[in-house]
Amino acid sequence: MKRKIGLVAAATAALVVLAGCSTPAPPAEESADGQNITLWVMGGDTPDTLRDYLKTEYADATGGTLTIEQQDWADALSKLTTALPDAENTPDVTEIGNTWSPTFTTVGAFSDISDMYDELGGDKLLPSFVQVGEVDGANYALPYYFGSRYIFFRKDVWSAAGLSVPTTLAEFNEDAAKLKTDTQSGFYIGGEDWRNGISWIFANGGELATKDGDTWKSSLSDAKTIEGLTQLQKLYTDSSLAPVTEADSTPWVNINNNVATGAPEAATIIAPGWAHWSIGDLTPDPKDSTKTVATWNDATFGNFVLPGVDGGAAPVFAGGSNIAISAASKNQAGARELMKIIFSKEYQNMLGANGLGPANLDYASSLGDDQFAKALSDSAANSKLTPAAPGWAAVEGSGLLEEFFGKVNGGGDIKALAKEYDAKIDKLING
Repeated sequence: MKRKIGLVAAATAALVVLAGCSTPAPPAEESADGQNITLWVMGGDTPDTLRDYLKTEYADATGGTLTIEQQDWADALSKLTTALPDAENTPDVTEIGNTWSPTFTTVGAFSDISDMYDELGGDKLLPSFVQVGEVDGANYALPYYFGSRYIFFRKDVWSAAGLSVPTTLAEFNEDAAKLKTDTQSGFYIGGEDWRNGISWIFANGGELATKDGDTWKSSLSDAKTIEGLTQLQKLYTDSSLAPVTEADSTPWVNINNNVATGAPEAATIIAPGWAHWSIGDLTPDPKDSTKTVATWNDATFGNFVLPGVDGGAAPVFAGGSNIAISAASKNQAGARELMKIIFSKEYQNMLGANGLGPANLDYASSLGDDQFAKALSDSAANSKLTPAAPGWAAVEGSGLLEEFFGKVNGGGDIKALAKEYDAKIDKLING
């Protein structure tokens, strides 16, 4: 989801075209038999085994072919805004970042699937993800998977420093600073990494934006938000060697580096739960000798939830995606059949078995009972989403949040920057 030149202008133009184009549920006589459909997935989080399952099940159910196309998060917003209004090129079903859902649902990009809501899980579906896919009480986008963020740390480094798992956010910040050296981040976080940085805002009771009547307003200048930003700025300065210009990144690389020497580039990171598959002792990949695979080693690595200001779990940003049917799709029946497969007990359990929080919380036990499942569940219980504002996708696409957090962590005047960026975000946030 990194910034692209002209992204906001492109998104705005396409979203105008999308407005008012929502499609009602298909008539009862329409059949999915023989319909060939396309599903867009974002990034590589949906494993090949799950993709193969969907293709097989869809073929068995309809006799049609399901084609799955992977889109990169970096340019997904521009591709969605271009493709969704175009009946000839739209994906029939698409994964979409949960933070973008309010924008696309508000302008009518997706079909109304309210009549399927109970069949697909109803009140058992992750509530916060359901809410960002609603408009006026109707359901347009439903949860696909969730993955809350938690802390991964080098046990060997923490132990050598005489440190144990902290119980408050202040203790965490202090410990991270103690672990910083000339070559090692005590806590590795990029200066522009707002998706992880907002946890310090949430933990201190702040918000990115609030709603007054029908109007959303940026709330970076709120006293509680300022308190969280001040804490984050000090944490970044005292503990991170990551570039101030770095936003979304792969911090598991930094915590993995120099495993054997006990002097990693990062003693601590924060990442979505599924990152644990990429953390551990590195060995050559038996399928490709030019690559490595990570094997978790309990003696070297550990995890815990980011602690709150007064203990417990801090409210971290909930990662994950929603999924919806394109309003412009000519294959509404086939798309609805695929949704039934995705929300089936079998597929929901497969999500959990692969470390992705299932949309239907009745199947959360499929995550298992190991340390990763516990950390994911504990962090998700108090997690939060970005504002459900109609212009939030434009806010993200503008790069304003990366700019703001980068300037804050770069040592800028927090109150002055907050006032400046509140004004900039307010121009976009209501769509």
